Amino acid sequence: MLKNITMGQYYPVDSPVHRMDPRMKLVLTIIFIVTVFLSHSFVGYLLLLAFLVLACRVSNVPFRLLLKGLRPLRLIIIITFLLNLFFTSGEDVWVSVWVIRITREGFLQALFYSLRLVFLVAGTSLLTLTTSPVALSDGIEMLLSPLKVIHFPAHELAMMMTIALRFIPTLLEETDKIMKAQMARGADFESGNILARAKAMIPLLVPLFVSAFRRAGDLAMAMESRCYHGGEGRTRLRVLKTTRNDWLALLTVLCLLGLIILEGIFLKGVLF
Repeated sequence: MLKNITMGQYYPVDSPVHRMDPRMKLVLTIIFIVTVFLSHSFVGYLLLLAFLVLACRVSNVPFRLLLKGLRPLRLIIIITFLLNLFFTSGEDVWVSVWVIRITREGFLQALFYSLRLVFLVAGTSLLTLTTSPVALSDGIEMLLSPLKVIHFPAHELAMMMTIALRFIPTLLEETDKIMKAQMARGADFESGNILARAKAMIPLLVPLFVSAFRRAGDLAMAMESRCYHGGEGRTRLRVLKTTRNDWLALLTVLCLLGLIILEGIFLKGVLF
């Protein structure tokens, strides 16, 4: 299960998406998230799926890698689907048995909310898979730099977010090692009820937290020994520049947003 988590991991290949300006990729991700929330029909979600497939082809990131990142969220997606299916009222009743009541409106809302969660995770995973932590930090800091006039800690916030993303694969690897070591000593993490499984996680969580605090202390000491004092007077090895491909990608995402808005205006209530 731990190997299926792709959030925060970087897929190092050469592609037009990898070479894009990280600032533009952050803006495109925000627009994509807004587009996902504006979609309310099968046509809209088909457009979003087509865009994700196209983005994967252009970025040379295997589509199965995005699907792999959804496996740890299977339980959350199923719970989201069932809650909306059974607790959403509607007029077109499909099944009515005792307290169980399934309506057409409830089924569509359950399906759309589940798809919305899938697209949100896939879109944000594509951002981290195609952007290195250093480039992501520079992009976040540059986008937040106008807020420095009100003394907003843009550099510190970008650094914290980047370190958090960078430590996800490291902590996952550490968790896997500790879990295998505990299983070699007779620990069982899979059998028993929920309470038994939660109790079995204690031998895993304690050394994991100790390792995380130790790594944080080592990182802080390494930064201090290199005279790190925040972003004041800091220069960059690579200067961020937008290219024609960046603006073309922005135009593509804006066209997708426009199609979703037009679909919601003119086809509302016509197609599902």
